Amino acid sequence: MNGIGGRTIAEAQENLTHTEFIVWCKFRNKRGSLNQGMRIETALAQFQAFYANCHTRKDAAKLFTQDFAPHMDAREVTLVEAMRTWS
Repeated sequence: MNGIGGRTIAEAQENLTHTEFIVWCKFRNKRGSLNQGMRIETALAQFQAFYANCHTRKDAAKLFTQDFAPHMDAREVTLVEAMRTWS
């Protein structure tokens, strides 16, 4: 949420309605991070996995998924959890 409209988390909490927050959560769940660098990195990792899977034998033990972005967590963090742990 930090950086949305140039606001801090505290300002967003004061000015963002619950309905708007739900809309942003749905957008993030569907589209991913709002960070442009992370979006590019995710797209490149997905492309690399696709390319590797296309050039791997069909009887391979496993297909590549997040192998090209291993530091990225699949776990979603809520705003409340983030504020509690990062403050």
